[in-house]
Amino acid sequence: MAERDRPHLFIPDGRTRASSYTGYGAGGGGRTELPRRNRLRHGQGLAASLADAVEDAERRKALAAAELDLDVDDGLTIEFESFPGLELALESLEDRQGGAVLLAVRERTDAQTDEVVQLATVHVPDRFIAKFLRKVEAYLTADTSKGEPRHRNLLDRLAAIRAATIEALWTEEETFPSAGVASWWEIWLRRDATARPDSAFRRFAEAADIRVQEGALAFPDRVVVLARATPAQLSASIDVLGTMAELRAPRELADFFDELPAGDQAGWIEDLLHRVEAAPAEADPPAVCLLDTGIQHAHPLLTAAIDAVDVHTLHDDNGVDDRGHGTEMAGLALYGDQLAEHLAAKGTVGLSHRLESVKILPHPPRFNDPLHYGRITAAAVAYPEIVAPDRRRSFSMAVTVDRPTGRNFGQPTSWSAAVDAVAAGRSIVTTDTGITYLDHGGPEFSRLILVSAGNIGPHYQLEHLAESDTSPILDPAHAWNALTVGAHTELDDPGGTPGSPVAAVGELSPYSRTSVPFGKAWPLKPDICMEGGNLTEDKGFFNGPASMKLLTTAGRPGKPDLLTTTYATSAATAQAAWMTAQVWAEYPALWPQTVRALLVHGARWTQAMQRHFTAGMSKGAIEKLVRRYGMGVPTLDRVLKSATNELTLVAERLIHPFHNGKMRELHWFDLPWPIEVLEGMGGTDVRLRVTLSHFVEPNPSRRGWKGRFRYASHGLRFALKLPTESRDTFERRLNKAALDEEAGESKPTGSDAAGWLLGDQLRRRAGSVVTDIWSGSAADLAARGAMAVFPVTGWWKELPKRDRSDLGVRYAVVVSIEAPEVDVDLWTPVRQQITAEVTTYT
Repeated sequence: MAERDRPHLFIPDGRTRASSYTGYGAGGGGRTELPRRNRLRHGQGLAASLADAVEDAERRKALAAAELDLDVDDGLTIEFESFPGLELALESLEDRQGGAVLLAVRERTDAQTDEVVQLATVHVPDRFIAKFLRKVEAYLTADTSKGEPRHRNLLDRLAAIRAATIEALWTEEETFPSAGVASWWEIWLRRDATARPDSAFRRFAEAADIRVQEGALAFPDRVVVLARATPAQLSASIDVLGTMAELRAPRELADFFDELPAGDQAGWIEDLLHRVEAAPAEADPPAVCLLDTGIQHAHPLLTAAIDAVDVHTLHDDNGVDDRGHGTEMAGLALYGDQLAEHLAAKGTVGLSHRLESVKILPHPPRFNDPLHYGRITAAAVAYPEIVAPDRRRSFSMAVTVDRPTGRNFGQPTSWSAAVDAVAAGRSIVTTDTGITYLDHGGPEFSRLILVSAGNIGPHYQLEHLAESDTSPILDPAHAWNALTVGAHTELDDPGGTPGSPVAAVGELSPYSRTSVPFGKAWPLKPDICMEGGNLTEDKGFFNGPASMKLLTTAGRPGKPDLLTTTYATSAATAQAAWMTAQVWAEYPALWPQTVRALLVHGARWTQAMQRHFTAGMSKGAIEKLVRRYGMGVPTLDRVLKSATNELTLVAERLIHPFHNGKMRELHWFDLPWPIEVLEGMGGTDVRLRVTLSHFVEPNPSRRGWKGRFRYASHGLRFALKLPTESRDTFERRLNKAALDEEAGESKPTGSDAAGWLLGDQLRRRAGSVVTDIWSGSAADLAARGAMAVFPVTGWWKELPKRDRSDLGVRYAVVVSIEAPEVDVDLWTPVRQQITAEVTTYT
């Protein structure tokens, strides 16, 4: 195997060309065949149902207004229900010109047919009701040019119309809170009703004797507040305000881990301190910022890498010091998994980065307070940026909720959406009502945020893979823009502990969760895995011996130990954060999107993981494995360096996805390909690996995921030229492919399906970092030296007034050619091609 001693090469700007998007016609397909209804009976029934719904809603509004002595909203909130197995025509129910606003979309299973029923809650003014009744009249009396009833696609999907109750706004899959019991709620208020919907809600809450927590979280069309109330207290709001859009359950924090004592450590630490060399300040070193429980920054192994000015807290009454977990993460974030080796060795330990800390969690027993974690995360990232605004940093957050996000696992939450927005670079503004961060900021302010996938425990199973595959990743680790870190293990020595290792060497750690239970609309997570430790099992009892954990710094107050062991996805995340700092130390000018791409691109499945990938397996089986392992385990040498026979090319570009609701720009790459070398290799097997990383801006209102209602502001995809097609044919194919995906058609990108491990369909589920692997002959690859990056639709396109495409979207693309079994030099001819065009980062 060739030594990895060559820097990655950067594709010159001159090898990329932007072109306008050209459509070739949308074509047909994609529409569900609607059953025929009895036209007269169905139309008249819908008209009668709407009249009853209006009468019921008006009566409730009058009663609530009189009881609370409040001015009332001039609209009504109506719920529309589909027939089983059909989706509603959401775009027709949302009529902003007519004043109708889609608030929430939820689903339930029909007890008789076992098919899904879709329910949409819509706030409507009188003029919408009149317009809807005119559509019903046209349905009854007029035909289209094809001889079908007018508005059939809207009305033949509708089974029922009713006045919405408070339950209609509950978008969680768990049971609606019990009547008469006060509990905490996330109140999602629609921002288009008024610029300050939380002010109106607070006036209502005062009249209704509802407790509202200070602060709010603002999104493009939603403002989120926390309130404690009974369902009955909240129910009047739906009638008198018209601003409430959704109700969700607040999140509670997961338990942190107990430490294990490490004995007398003073001698080891004293020796190591003489050999540690801190990163020189004049070199402007990068940093890892820990969003955690604080840090014992006076710890002798940490003090050289952190200044008091870089230690912050959101809880002034608790101080900045740690209760244990944050300091444990700090040791791994500073030394990686090598602290034990450093203690035992005699050589110099040079540090290339620094640490920062923001204490986002108060001391117990305040863990269970109904805190708004999205707002706290948004506030926390501002602290180190104020002190050192130009410092390159990654944020490591090994903090998750103690339960999944509902039965529809993977759907966005206020916390995950806040992580996505902060990562996308939206600026943070503190106001008298809390934090608003979605009004300003551009791509140059993007941030790299690492989040732990979440842990299984304290009850474990011997069949740990089955347990992990049914234990969904926890909030907010499903955030699209986060680098989500799961845990694997190479540790199988139980030491003196009875029993046998639960996980085999190289397998998923028994602590780690997966996205296997996620719905297919949600991203493939985790992105990567790092060491998270192992368990032993003996006669049904599970134990985590110190020999199966990672050595790190201890920070429990009142305890003399300076070393301890830690484990699980928290430890894995801190190690990944350490690796991001090494990347920035090697390539200082990289964007956060690029650093994330390099870690994902540099990941490989271990031998234990690879045994599950069998020849001829289905794409569904492949998806399950990627949702378990991500792209595998990155190693520092692969992330940082190329080899002569494993060449890595990197490009950073700015693309403008849309303009006035239309596709705007595609990028075409003329890759600096080692054509002669590849052609000379003939039929030799090679691999091509492509990783595309960008950040999306979230639109987290849970209003459906078809047509115009999207979570992501945009998407990006890649494709390579086929060996047999011309550049012109390639460009026509990609223009058509972008249009097909925009229309929701499940076609591959032209005929470029063979040879790819994931393929187009799985790539579409990858979120904002897309990776795939092609295998084939070197001669075939030689003719594939053209690549395209193109946008696909999102809410920016569908809401042009909020489209920020003019600012541009940063993305990174990483391309590798791998011939690991062949002694061949791919790197040098490519380096020679681009010498006059680019300076490599060395």
